[in-house]
Amino acid sequence: MPKGYWIARVDVHTPERYGEYLAAAKPAFERYEANFIARGGAFVELEGPARGRNVVIEFPSLQHAVDCYNSPEYQVAAKIRQEIATAEMVVVEGV
Repeated sequence: MPKGYWIARVDVHTPERYGEYLAAAKPAFERYEANFIARGGAFVELEGPARGRNVVIEFPSLQHAVDCYNSPEYQVAAKIRQEIATAEMVVVEGV
């Protein structure tokens, strides 16, 4: 079964609250077996507008990735993130 991946591009506007988001998201990430491939760090802008933070999270399957996002645990975290950041997020299936 192919793995699933969250790809998120994020501009954090209130960095002092980002830890609050991470703490709220942790239970969902643990429950759905999230494995962080990239979490912030250096990047090179090649095409189009970039955001300040880029995250890639691997899950055991596409369904795990979607279920994690839709879980009650993550939705608590999502509300915090939406207050403190602007983001684009997609879920993609691995090869």
